[in-house]
Amino acid sequence: MSIPDYQTLMLPLLRLAADGSEHRFRDAVEQLAAEFQLSDQERATMLPSGTAPMFDNRVGWAKTYLKQAGLIDTTRRGYFRITLRGTELLGTNPDLIDASTLENYEEFRAFRSRRSEEKGGLQPDLPTTLAPLSPASTVPEATPEELFSQAYQRLRSNLEAEVLEQVKAATPAFFERLVIDLLVAMGYGGSRRDAGKAVGRSGDGGIDGIIKEDKLGLDVIYVQAKRWEGTVGRPEIQKFAGALQGQRANKGVFITTSGFSREAQEYAGIIPSKIILIGGEQLAALMVDHNVGVSPVSRFEIKRVDSDYFEGDSV
Repeated sequence: MSIPDYQTLMLPLLRLAADGSEHRFRDAVEQLAAEFQLSDQERATMLPSGTAPMFDNRVGWAKTYLKQAGLIDTTRRGYFRITLRGTELLGTNPDLIDASTLENYEEFRAFRSRRSEEKGGLQPDLPTTLAPLSPASTVPEATPEELFSQAYQRLRSNLEAEVLEQVKAATPAFFERLVIDLLVAMGYGGSRRDAGKAVGRSGDGGIDGIIKEDKLGLDVIYVQAKRWEGTVGRPEIQKFAGALQGQRANKGVFITTSGFSREAQEYAGIIPSKIILIGGEQLAALMVDHNVGVSPVSRFEIKRVDSDYFEGDSV
């Protein structure tokens, strides 16, 4: 069974609280996961942002919208209970509770209205019109947090692709400087000046440069940086490994603008020397992570209510 969308979870979550008792949210998540017979792999599926499990997040949003409609209430941190309004709704034996159902309640309409007014920035909202969803719907509705994450991932993927195109079009000398900038930004090489002196000076067989592993220079890393058109095969990695042995070194980084063959990756994984292979896609991702060749344009924060703060109200 696929992971149910947050609207599909609304009715089961409300039914779970039908006994009128106080329920712990974490227990509700586990009970719903069992009810929908989710596999361990489905439970481990993360949001595109990687910040939380997707199923847990969807249950959380189902709870949030039920609360905004006054169907459940938060009793204390991490606990909730059905309200009289929620009990009355269950008494009508609904086949489904979704956003269109919640629109019948003034509090939820006010909540939707506030969100619409706040959408001057990148704040995903529910669709203005929602066709009723059946429990077997094949088109799950994403939560606002999922929409935000998906939008970020699309922007990120497009940026990485553009960065890689720029890198591939650069001169060999520029690519060498780029590698220095990236390694220094990642914490290697000591200062930019030290790294600039080291990389590109070795000229020893399959080695393009030597860079400090840390600012004190307690160890060094040998670097091979190549703009490559085709796939890098095992012979190139063997050549680099042999150069490391000639220097009595055991750490190396092979950076290329293309990718590595399966044989090259397998070979790097079985030899005594530790060789890290960085292909074009990973190179672009690292550049974005460490702001090399890119600059921040906007920054958005997703915040949650700090329950601990409000629990101190009675002090």
